[in-house]
Amino acid sequence: MHDPARTAPWSSPPCGDKRTLYADLANELDALLAGETSATANAANAAAAIYHSLPDVNWVGFYFLERDQLVLGPFQGLPACVRIPLGKGVCGTAAAERRSVVVTDVNSFPGHIACDPASRSELVVPLLAHDHLLGVLDLDSAKVARFDDEDRRGCETLAEVVIRHIAPGR
Repeated sequence: MHDPARTAPWSSPPCGDKRTLYADLANELDALLAGETSATANAANAAAAIYHSLPDVNWVGFYFLERDQLVLGPFQGLPACVRIPLGKGVCGTAAAERRSVVVTDVNSFPGHIACDPASRSELVVPLLAHDHLLGVLDLDSAKVARFDDEDRRGCETLAEVVIRHIAPGR
């Protein structure tokens, strides 16, 4: 469990470089989710922690795979699209191709699904547990080119932490 005596990344403004921010967030997220067995509760707390820790994001959340589509899970931000077919939009593409997708300008992404018209850039990381697709972690920003390769690597680490707590043993 998170140590309340320590300042968590989501309770203070980010300082230092992105690598340090993501490493600290991964450690705090792991502690926050430890001991809870509810996948929904863990995904909800993960979305909130990431949303409140990273600067310049306007949406952070999860979509989970149900049959051949992604279905909205816990998130922070404005109401969102509920169902996304595999292969459609940034989320569906990341899920179908089982790879992270960084989009610097969503207006240049063919087939982008605009849930929040303010979003201009997006990062989607597939949630893979032993090659089994669980869903995706989706982050949006109102800033063009908000996400880069360092964010991709950092969010892939965060996704690994979340997977350990929502799909233990998978």
